[in-house]
Amino acid sequence: MSNAKRFPFARRLLPWLVASAMLPSLAQAFTPFVVKDIRVNGIQRVEPGAVFSYLPVRVGEQFTEEQAGEAIQRLYSTGFFSDVAVDVDGDVIVISVKERPTIASVSFNGMREFDDKALNEALRGVGFGPGRVFDQAMLEQAEFQLKQQYLAKGKYGVEVTPIITPLPRNRVGVSFDIFEGDVATISEINFVGNEAFSTGRLTDELELTTSGFMTWYTGTNKYSREKLEGDMERLRSFYLDRGYLEFNMEAPQVTISPDRESIFLTYTVFEGEPYTINEVKLAGDLLGLDEQIQQLITVKPGETFNASKTNETVKAITDYLGTLGYAFANVNPSPVLDRENHQADLTFYVDPGRRVYVRRIQVGGNTRTRDEVVRREMRQQEAAWYDAAQIKSSRDRVDRLGYFNEVDVQTEPVPGSPDQVDVVVNVKEKPTGMINLGVGYGSTEKVILSAGISQDNIFGSGNSLSLQVNTSRTNRALVLAHTDPYWTKDGVSKTTSLYYRRTTPYDSGSGDYEGYDGYYRNTAIGAGMNFGVPISEWDRVFAGFNFERNTLDLYDGSPKAYTDYVDEYGRTTNAMIFNLGWSKDTRDSALAPTEGSYTRLAGDFSTLDLRYYVLSAQQQYFLPLGRNFTLALNGSIDWGNAYGGKSFPVIKNMYAGGIGSVRGYEGASLGPRDERSGTYLGGARRIVGNVQLYLPFPGAARDRTLRWFVFADAGQVRAGSGMTCVAGRDASGMPAVDDPCGWRYSAGIGLSWQSPMGPLELSFGRALNAKRGDDKQAFQFQIGTGF
Repeated sequence: MSNAKRFPFARRLLPWLVASAMLPSLAQAFTPFVVKDIRVNGIQRVEPGAVFSYLPVRVGEQFTEEQAGEAIQRLYSTGFFSDVAVDVDGDVIVISVKERPTIASVSFNGMREFDDKALNEALRGVGFGPGRVFDQAMLEQAEFQLKQQYLAKGKYGVEVTPIITPLPRNRVGVSFDIFEGDVATISEINFVGNEAFSTGRLTDELELTTSGFMTWYTGTNKYSREKLEGDMERLRSFYLDRGYLEFNMEAPQVTISPDRESIFLTYTVFEGEPYTINEVKLAGDLLGLDEQIQQLITVKPGETFNASKTNETVKAITDYLGTLGYAFANVNPSPVLDRENHQADLTFYVDPGRRVYVRRIQVGGNTRTRDEVVRREMRQQEAAWYDAAQIKSSRDRVDRLGYFNEVDVQTEPVPGSPDQVDVVVNVKEKPTGMINLGVGYGSTEKVILSAGISQDNIFGSGNSLSLQVNTSRTNRALVLAHTDPYWTKDGVSKTTSLYYRRTTPYDSGSGDYEGYDGYYRNTAIGAGMNFGVPISEWDRVFAGFNFERNTLDLYDGSPKAYTDYVDEYGRTTNAMIFNLGWSKDTRDSALAPTEGSYTRLAGDFSTLDLRYYVLSAQQQYFLPLGRNFTLALNGSIDWGNAYGGKSFPVIKNMYAGGIGSVRGYEGASLGPRDERSGTYLGGARRIVGNVQLYLPFPGAARDRTLRWFVFADAGQVRAGSGMTCVAGRDASGMPAVDDPCGWRYSAGIGLSWQSPMGPLELSFGRALNAKRGDDKQAFQFQIGTGF
C-alpha cells in the first residue's frame, strides 16, 4: 500500500509542492506595483468574496512576486480548486481558477450489513458527503472508512469499489459498489502467560468462542471488535474478583487466515499473585455518619480481594448518600499493596460533594400522554432535597403504568447553581390501544377465536376503557369497563363495568352427545363497581360489588350437573357479590419484569339466591440470573365453598388447562367430567404452579419484551363443596378419564412479546403425566394474555 493511500492527507500537500515548483510559469515575473483592481475568472459556485479573503493583498496595496506565490498556495489549500493561476494585466491582478466538482449524491450498492444513514454518518465524520467538494484524497479516505466499518463487524473479505459519475453544473455522483463477503469466524483462541487458571477456564469467561454446536444460533464465533473489547474487560474483572490486583494484559493479537475466513486470537496475560485484605478503612468527609457508612461495607479483613464486592460497597455508600440529597457523591476505593506479603490495605475515600435539591421535574417524549399522568407517579418532589431512592421508586412506578416501552430518568445539574439539579424523565410511548385475539385448536373445539379492543391510556389521561367480545364456541361475552386510576388525588382508583356473558359447556366429546351443540346455556348480565386504595408505595387494598342475574337454559340431554343445579337453585338466580382483597407489586416493569414480586389475596362473598364464597391467593417472583436471563415463578390457589346448606353453584366453577394455567392440555379440560355427557365441569378448588426461564431473543436488544422461555407447569382442579370427582362416561360406558382430579404436569418452550396488538404468547408444551382420556394440545397461541 502506498504512503499516499495510507495517509490520504499526503495528497493535499502535493498541490502546494507543485505550485512552489511551477511558480515561474504560473506567475510571470513583474515589477512590484500598486493594485488598481482584482479580477477572478472560472468561478461557478464559490463566491468572489471567498476568493478575495484568501489573497494576501487588497486593492490599493503594493503587489510583489512573493505575494503571488503565497496567493496560489492559499487558494490551493482551500481544497475548492484543482488549478490556480495568477496573471498581471497592467495594474490589474487576474486570478484564474478551475473549481473542483461537488458531490451531488452518495449511494451504496450491494450493502446489507448497514443502512445508508449509518454509513453516510460515518463518511460525514471524515468530511465526505453530499454538498462537499470532491477530492481524490477524500475519496480514498472515505473508502478506507467504509472498510473500517466492515472490519469492525468481522467482515475481512469486504471489497469497496467507488464509481464516479460526472453530472451537469460541475457535479459528480459517487456510488460505492460493496462486496461484503462473509463474517470471519474464530477458529482458535489461545492464552499465553496464564498459570493460575487453565485456558479452558478463561475461555469460559469470553463472549467470543470458537465454532460449536449452537454458534449458528448465538453467533458468538463471529469476530467483532466490540465483543473483543468486552472480553478484555471480562478477563480483567475475572482476575480482579479473585484478588489479582497486579493483573495486566496486552492487546489481543488478532491474525487472519490467507482466505480471510478464519480468525486466530491470542491473549497475553500477566497474572501476578492474589492479594488478601489486611485492613479496611474509611477516609474523607463522612458527615458524622461513620457508623451508618461502616455498616454498608461488606468487604472484610482476611478475605481475598474482590473487585465486584468492593464496587458493591461503593454503590451502597453512594446510594445511601444519594438518599440524603448528595446527588454527586464520589467514593473511591484505594488499595495499598504490600507486595512482600501479598496483602492490601483498602481505604474508601468518601467525598459527598454539595447537598442538592431538585429545582424541577421535566417530562419528555410523551407525545400523547399528559404530563400529569407521569408526574403523579413521581415520589421525588420539586423543591425538595434530592433522594436517589425516591427517584428509583418514581422510575419503577412510571414503568409499571404499562404505557411506555422505555423509561429513562436522568439528573442534570442546573448551570450556575451548584446546589440544584433537574430531574428529566424521558419516555418512549407504546401503542396502548390494544386488539386482543386468541386462537387455539382442539379435537372437539376446532378453531377457537376471541377478540376485544381496549385503550389503556385513553386520550393520554391515564384512564382505561375496554370493550371485550368473546366469540368462542363455549363462551360469548360482551364486557364494557372503565378505570380511573386516580379517581381521587390520593390515588384511589375506580372501575365501573357492565357485562353480558353466555356460556355453553366445555364439552370433552367423550360422551353420547359428541358434536351436539346447545344442550345447556347460561346467560349472565351484570354490573359492578370496584375501588382500589393505596396504603403504601407498593400495597393496595381493593373492594367492590357486582350485581349479577343468571339464567340457565336446559335442553334434552343437558349435563346432569346442570340439571341438578336447576333443581337446587332454580333456572334464574340473582346474586350480589362483594369482593375484598389486597395486592403488593414490587415488579420493576409491567411489560417485561426482570426482578421483584407480585402478591394478591382476594375473597368473593355472594348473597341473595347464590350463597357461596371464594378465597384466592397468587404469588409471583421474578429473579434476575445475570444480565439477560430471568427466572419467573408463579403460584395460585382458589378455594370455593357454599353456605346455607346448598352445593357450590356449578356455574361458578373454576377451570384449568391451556395458556395461563397448565399448557400442553386443552383449555379448561382438567378436573371432573359430567357423568352423563362428559362435559368439562371444572371445580370449586384449583391449584396452579408455573416455572418459566426467560432467555434473550437474538437480535432483539432494542425490544426487551421479546423473549424466549422454557417452562414447567403443574396444576389440578378438584370437585370441592357438594361435588364428587366424577370421571364421566365414554360411549362404551367406561370412565372417560382416569384420575380427573389428580395433578397434571407439563413442560415446553415458548415465545412472549409485547406486540402492538397486545401481549403475545406462543407455546409448545408436552403433557408429562397424561392419563387415559386426557385431552392434550401441544401448540397454543394467544394474543392478549400474560404470564
